[in-house]
Amino acid sequence: MISEQAEKYIKKMIKPRMIKFEADTSSWSIRICFDPDLEEQYIKSMSLYVSDRFGDSSFSFPIEDVHKDEEDYWIGTAIMELSSIKQNWFDRDYWDFFIAAPVDQSLIDLVYSELDEQGEKETGSAPAVNSIETPFNLTIRLRGIKPLQSLDLFSLYDEEKDLMMVPFYTKKNALSVRVEDVHVMARIDQASISRHFMLTLEGHVVFPIADVLSKPDLQKKIILVNRDEEVIAEWRAENVARPDLTEAAQATGRNYDWAGFSLAIDLKPIAAQFSDVAEPMYLYFRLELTHKKNGMLFSERPVRILARQKVITGRHIMKFKEAKKSLIIKRNRNHSLAFRIAPYTLADAAKGKVRRGWNRVRKTKVFTGLYHRTFQMLSHLPMKKNLVMFESFFGRQYSCNPRAIYEYMRENCPEYQLVWSANANYTDLFEQHQVPYVKRFSLKWLMLMTRANYWVTNVRLPLWMSKPKHTIYLQTWHGTPLKRLAMDMEEVHMPGTNTEKYKRNFLAESSRWDYLVSPNAYSTEIFARAFGFENTMIESGYPRNDFLYQKNNQQTIDAIKDRCGLPKDKKVILYAPTWRDNQFYGKGRYRFELDLDLKRMQETLGKDYIVIMRMHYLIADHLDLSDYEGFAYDFSHYEDISELYMISDLLITDYSSVFFDFANLRRPMVFFTYDIEDYRDHLRGFYFEFEQKAPGPLVTTTEDVIRSIREIEASGFAVSERFDAFFKKFCSLESGHSSEKVVKTVFK
Repeated sequence: MISEQAEKYIKKMIKPRMIKFEADTSSWSIRICFDPDLEEQYIKSMSLYVSDRFGDSSFSFPIEDVHKDEEDYWIGTAIMELSSIKQNWFDRDYWDFFIAAPVDQSLIDLVYSELDEQGEKETGSAPAVNSIETPFNLTIRLRGIKPLQSLDLFSLYDEEKDLMMVPFYTKKNALSVRVEDVHVMARIDQASISRHFMLTLEGHVVFPIADVLSKPDLQKKIILVNRDEEVIAEWRAENVARPDLTEAAQATGRNYDWAGFSLAIDLKPIAAQFSDVAEPMYLYFRLELTHKKNGMLFSERPVRILARQKVITGRHIMKFKEAKKSLIIKRNRNHSLAFRIAPYTLADAAKGKVRRGWNRVRKTKVFTGLYHRTFQMLSHLPMKKNLVMFESFFGRQYSCNPRAIYEYMRENCPEYQLVWSANANYTDLFEQHQVPYVKRFSLKWLMLMTRANYWVTNVRLPLWMSKPKHTIYLQTWHGTPLKRLAMDMEEVHMPGTNTEKYKRNFLAESSRWDYLVSPNAYSTEIFARAFGFENTMIESGYPRNDFLYQKNNQQTIDAIKDRCGLPKDKKVILYAPTWRDNQFYGKGRYRFELDLDLKRMQETLGKDYIVIMRMHYLIADHLDLSDYEGFAYDFSHYEDISELYMISDLLITDYSSVFFDFANLRRPMVFFTYDIEDYRDHLRGFYFEFEQKAPGPLVTTTEDVIRSIREIEASGFAVSERFDAFFKKFCSLESGHSSEKVVKTVFK
């Protein structure tokens, strides 16, 4: 394969950009701009490549009608005939658009000759020349050129499936398509506040069902709600003619003549309701569309009002008695229109301005690069001999193996300075436990991390953090491997990376580890191979499991339940599934689907049981259990899962490594493996015969889960007949003294 440097060069050389999206009832036409230095024949060899986000399904369309425009750029067009692909499209949630550019040896030779010249000019040395055995296609994300065209008008509607498909731009202006339930799309075009605090809103709605918006007898209601979706106020909007939208979508046969709306709102009575707020408060705008359906008025469900471009009205100050409040209408992070009311003083306003400016600077590439170089320079400073820096799950938790090692050292190694690296959004957790911490990526953190004698963490650290020569890096990891890891993974389905890049980065990280903790001989063999680890393996059992042996008593269980506010007269089921690698919308944006039917479980088990949910940290923020109050509890952000193990009578999981730890308590487990074939054969695969040797029944439906729980209940909560063999292989090293073994090995 070619180097990452060469890949970036090719993408920059081609640099495809969408300049026009057109649609009619049978096809989509996408006009694309290419670099003027390319050859016409090479552009004709490219294709528009459309792939679902899991890589399971894709379509390819040739680039045609290649010609130069007035500014000498190449323009090509790809036409997507909808009849042949439309039904397949509605079977996936998201589709992304790429340009597939052929790469052969002649192109590689050209690229490396250019890189050679650049390398000699900039550094005095040239990059190594690569060769490829067979030509391949390099996929380049297709992005739009600003000003971005409105794509909502061209959504498709599938009457049979009652779904709609909407083309849209991502945050980085990449072209994508999403498939979702049919709903109105509300957009704000303009917002302003007068000196008398009158808010004027102008916008439009889009609906994929033909002619709904063609008549002036529509009713559009604007609703203002709080975070809990409680209605604060509502107003009837005025219909506005928008023949321009009809003209833009003319080829699709849609009529948007009366899609527009306008509204004037007096903000004074709204602000007066919240004149006593001591902290910034947000209210959110919704739009409800009512139209005739089968001869009767029908109201579509209220939807967020989104702003395609940045909308902010500026700060307006309103005085209430002696206090002042600032009022702002702005586009929120999720692009929805929001009303912010907050206390106002000149000092706070100045601080806020400085803070916002500093945050903008911190996000720039220049600052990031400078920060990384500063880390490298400071790593040459003299070390602080007894300083140990701890981190768990990117600074979001005080938990897992680092916590167990920290607590052992706190009691038994007073000569060491022990400091935690804490994510700035989770510092309350560390203050609650009264442990010394420093904010991750702060200037103080920079000084401590670069001079520390020891790093202790359970996940990978960023590669730009070059490990100082004096630092000893203890990697504890965070689970016994069931799923294939790192080098053993055939394909990587994660946002922001690909298989080759993921493995390359993983090897670069693992080469920095001086010590790696292993819970058993089985894990030792896998870790060494999958991580490419060649330094010291500590086969000790997991330090975090010491708690399960040292504190397994009724007094501890009751104390944890009291602290968590859980009833003591019901059995506790812990549901802790893993995260699927393909559960994402984009880099840093993860999707969540709960396949366990909590409603059905509540109906059949609610009298005797409660369920505590521990979801993977990447999707934990998406869990909503408001409909299951008193039965299901969200403990996804609970700092230490070991305490949840301790209070649980039964574990439901799937392919998460939690069952290896839970087995130390010798309590029953049920494996809810509804997608086992896909997970085993496509996503990860397993290291051992999971289906034959799992220490509990494997089930695929909620009804099977309920039946298994009843059978376990009838047996007096006995473990599976396969449990003893499993325990001997995976838990035999656990004795409650693993932390001690690790500390005596590393901190000599």
